[in-house]
Amino acid sequence: MRGTGDEPHGGSAPAPAPGSATPGHGDVSSPLPAGTSDVRRVLLVWDAPNLDMGLGAILGGRPTAAYRPRFDALGRWLLARSAELSVGSVHRVEAEATVFTNIAPGTADVVRPWVEALRNVGYAVFAKPKIDEDSDVDSDMLAHIELRRRGAGLAGIMVASADGQAFREPLEEIAAAGVPVQVLGFREHASWAVTSDILEFIDLEDIPGVFREPLPRVSLDSLPEEGAWLQPFRPLSALLTSRPAQGVA
Repeated sequence: MRGTGDEPHGGSAPAPAPGSATPGHGDVSSPLPAGTSDVRRVLLVWDAPNLDMGLGAILGGRPTAAYRPRFDALGRWLLARSAELSVGSVHRVEAEATVFTNIAPGTADVVRPWVEALRNVGYAVFAKPKIDEDSDVDSDMLAHIELRRRGAGLAGIMVASADGQAFREPLEEIAAAGVPVQVLGFREHASWAVTSDILEFIDLEDIPGVFREPLPRVSLDSLPEEGAWLQPFRPLSALLTSRPAQGVA
């Protein structure tokens, strides 16, 4: 599920080399003894295009201020989780918060305040121009995860996305190697993670402070007696530009 919402989409720039100073890192453990310099990262990857679409589907439109995710609250949760994972570790453990976003033509001025606010909180933002349907950021997110995994290593990873096609297999592989893996998102759109035997799913609304107001959520298994509208994930006009392979039987 990809799409554009109130929050832009993530992109592709050279990822910092393992061990380099990177925005979004917070040391959450004691200094290591002399001679040990390796760092295990607790990595958060936020798939902005996917989550924008999921949130828009829940709300039936672009979110107002009350329904925009609060990244400061998410960052505090990440730091607390990183502190938990650092207990008993012989390595230094750092939190790294990243947001991947696409920038559609002509939207840079609109998106800039959001990107700068994220960077000011401590997130590293990976921005990529949205040129066509193939300009998504899946490969960039996966490449960054692999870079951190193959470097000093991961103490834990959280991926905020409902895109099982992109993330399910690599995250299950990481989890099978013993790394704690959590998928963050909306339960309505991530059944692959909700029902997984190896991945832990956390609904974003269950993280304290991420949303100021309860989301007006409606799903097929919790419909009111009077029924409810389920809004489209994208406008009908998208059929004019989408690839013909996408059809509904």
